[in-house]
Amino acid sequence: MKILKVERNEAGQRLDKLLMKQLNKAPKSFIYKMLRKKNITLNGKKAEGSEITQINDEIKFFLSDETIEKFSKQTATTVVEREFDIVYEDSNILVVNKPAGLLSQKSVPEDISLVEQVISYLLTSGQITNEELQTFKPSICNRLDRNTSGLVVTGKSLIGLQTMSRLFRDRSLHKYYLCIVKGKMERTGQVSGYLKKDVKTNQVTVSKEKTEDSDFIQTEYEPLKYNQDYTLLRVKLITGKTHQIRAHLSSMGHPVIGDSKYGSGNVNKWFRKEFGLGHQLLHSYQIIFPKMTEEFQHLSHMELTAREPELFQKIEKQLFT
Repeated sequence: MKILKVERNEAGQRLDKLLMKQLNKAPKSFIYKMLRKKNITLNGKKAEGSEITQINDEIKFFLSDETIEKFSKQTATTVVEREFDIVYEDSNILVVNKPAGLLSQKSVPEDISLVEQVISYLLTSGQITNEELQTFKPSICNRLDRNTSGLVVTGKSLIGLQTMSRLFRDRSLHKYYLCIVKGKMERTGQVSGYLKKDVKTNQVTVSKEKTEDSDFIQTEYEPLKYNQDYTLLRVKLITGKTHQIRAHLSSMGHPVIGDSKYGSGNVNKWFRKEFGLGHQLLHSYQIIFPKMTEEFQHLSHMELTAREPELFQKIEKQLFT
């Protein structure tokens, strides 16, 4: 028999989901059969699997050691080098400054993304163990394009992951970006439109009228510096869709410098030659938390800022001084 006492990062999820992580090689049918036969119990009672687990709940597995071993496979996590800078950290969340060129999440199994780097950091700093990773894996709460740098929020605990993901989902957490665009933009403004994604090309199009399968988008922008040829913008995402800033600004005739998908080929070629720029000059530089409750009160109205990458700063200085 094996006894599992539900800890903080295991609480708040369905019992059957937790069991599938514990017995990750077992068919779902086996787990539900064991629940029906009371070979797996919750707090000494028969369970359906739909129960939401609580801290200190006791799950008993009336199974042989051989069966448990057969259906449980622990995989050691490979530690990888960290590329990100830490902007803020507490017991529930980690906010990092992601460099351009680093994937937020894997696209293929062999990728090393920000997620793997964060998990490696938590392992090497003793904040999580390989055993704990079997039932809870820290993950990111917002994604940035591979070649966009800046702030990414990570949930270190289950409650941290759930709470921060909800803030991004309901748009109560404010996100601000810096970008350098082609052309002169003198006035602050807000633009709306409809964005449609082509899954095959991973590109989006923006139109003023709603079309089939399109999503409403809204973007605010404020010029911070400008000349006849370029503008440094502060952009606020009202909605948050794939490539929204890049495609929206491009549709206005002001593409982001260095953007290979939506930018100007001639402009990008010049910046590549002059500065070695190989990615868009788009940086998620600030997030502002709303009023928070309970154990996240300390984050209420907190502003976190990430400095632009060195190359961004160098180009900005040369263009606007």
